[in-house]
Amino acid sequence: MTLALRRMYAIFQKDMKDVSKNMYISTTALTPIILAFFYGRMDNIQLDMYYLIINFTFSIVAVFVQAAIIAEEKEKNTLRGLMLSPASAGEILIGKSLLTLAFTGITLALSIFLVGYEIPNAPVIIAALFLSGLFYTALGTLLGLVTKTVMEASVALLPVMFVFGLTPLIDAIINQYPALSFLEYMPNMQLIELAAQMEAGGGFAEAWQPLLIITAWFAAALAAAWIVYTKRMTDS
Repeated sequence: MTLALRRMYAIFQKDMKDVSKNMYISTTALTPIILAFFYGRMDNIQLDMYYLIINFTFSIVAVFVQAAIIAEEKEKNTLRGLMLSPASAGEILIGKSLLTLAFTGITLALSIFLVGYEIPNAPVIIAALFLSGLFYTALGTLLGLVTKTVMEASVALLPVMFVFGLTPLIDAIINQYPALSFLEYMPNMQLIELAAQMEAGGGFAEAWQPLLIITAWFAAALAAAWIVYTKRMTDS
């Protein structure tokens, strides 16, 4: 194992210990699982409802858990020490994202299973879910860096949940106000659009554009998080 991998693994282990002690963070992941369980007992679930669960999982788990992990470090004043350690910025950001990605993947898999969603064209959808997970984790990193405490991160999560989690509401807003049609290019809306195309029998020819848009959102969120992180390092 290289030195970089050891450092990232050490950060991952530390985050696991911290999250296991913080019941508020660890039990948050139960919310989409409980929601998926109840929706799974319904008949004739529409595609939008499946992706309400999926996007809600991304918002409540990927964004909040990542933001809370970083905000808790800031609250304890340990993030500064981590920034001043021999670990590079990339090693720290990747190391602190590993637990969130694993947590999100497990929660997402359980939620999809409980709600009974049969994934069409699995390779394409799984690729889109992975890219979405990267975007929401980067967004959570950004949120954690700009908030000071876990409570602040919880409050900041509310608009994120509204915009990225409640996709049927965003769809209704677009239908009512055509001038807001640019909202269709949000990553959560592109994920639903991609799923609808795959349900209709589409392949990569129909998938590349939504995948590219989601990737662009990830790149933008990562760039923003990187800029804020490096600024924090300079301030330190």
